[in-house]
Amino acid sequence: MARCDQGYLCIVCGEEVENIEDSGLYLRYIIGEVQEAELQEQPEYHIRCNPALAQFIVDEQFTPVTIEGPFDKRELDPDEARQRDTLVTEGWHRLQSVKQEQLSVSEFPLKRKTNDS
Repeated sequence: MARCDQGYLCIVCGEEVENIEDSGLYLRYIIGEVQEAELQEQPEYHIRCNPALAQFIVDEQFTPVTIEGPFDKRELDPDEARQRDTLVTEGWHRLQSVKQEQLSVSEFPLKRKTNDS
């Protein structure tokens, strides 16, 4: 079956990432780690297949993920970990709503607050 018939396959588990709500690639796009032009070039994966990212989603609707080792958020500065929790959780909330809100891809990213605003 051609890739276009299968959709995007997770580079970790090999299964299809069937729903955008489970997309680690689009979560990273929403939080500003991937640019729109890179979406077709970057590998896809399920959010849970990337525990280094998934551990920062703090929401009762998302079963917590913990990891051990150098990427464990508990090893980070507590302020850095809280900031990352906030960013990734807000991104995950946004990802859960993009389909329902029928947003265009360019509308997915979070609006970043700057010191000037």
